[in-house]
Amino acid sequence: MASESPPAMPHPYWPRELRLEGYRPNDRSMGEILAFLFSVSGVLLASMWLLTGRARGMGTGRRFAVCWFTVCAFIHGVIEGWFALYYQDLPRDQAFLSQLWKEYSKGDSRYVAADNFTVCMETITAWAWGPLSAWTVISFLQQNPQRYVLQLIVSLGQLYGDVLYFYTEYREGFSHSEMWHPLYFWFYFVFMNFLWIIIPSILIVDSWLQLSRAQRLCDAASLAKAKRK
Repeated sequence: MASESPPAMPHPYWPRELRLEGYRPNDRSMGEILAFLFSVSGVLLASMWLLTGRARGMGTGRRFAVCWFTVCAFIHGVIEGWFALYYQDLPRDQAFLSQLWKEYSKGDSRYVAADNFTVCMETITAWAWGPLSAWTVISFLQQNPQRYVLQLIVSLGQLYGDVLYFYTEYREGFSHSEMWHPLYFWFYFVFMNFLWIIIPSILIVDSWLQLSRAQRLCDAASLAKAKRK
């Protein structure tokens, strides 16, 4: 007679039959985890806002964009970088950032289950968009000529990844969260990710306008130079 497999470890994730070997519940509260995430992000935003206030010729919208990329560098490089390194250990690991991901997984269990798409997407995000976000911040602070190219590249990558993130979950019937839950579905899954749809879209248009303007000026200068010959 074949032996029955042991019952799945109890956990708060969806689908309810999801098996997570060695799962250990968080010993940090949701409040502690969210307080860390938003306090660090808030400090980075406030610090960069003050720093950009000293930059010459940087308007309010541009300062907001630089603050955005500062937070992106932190989230992509540190938070998502942790996931990219330790995704296999998340269910049983009690490090603070692992517990952060276990809390977020209540809105999308693909993370705690190490879903292939999620691992690939987050690894690219961590090692590409994290450093490039930091480079974008530095480029705007130093007024480097490549700043709008970097803004366009990073924003396109963020938008593309987030569209795939939502679309793959839609194709799976939103099965990795408690549908319509006000915190886990609407705040964790929808709102916190939809920011990477709205803001990159605005920055892509901004990059388009800035680069088009620069090309027009370059073309006009080339035409004037040709006429002088």
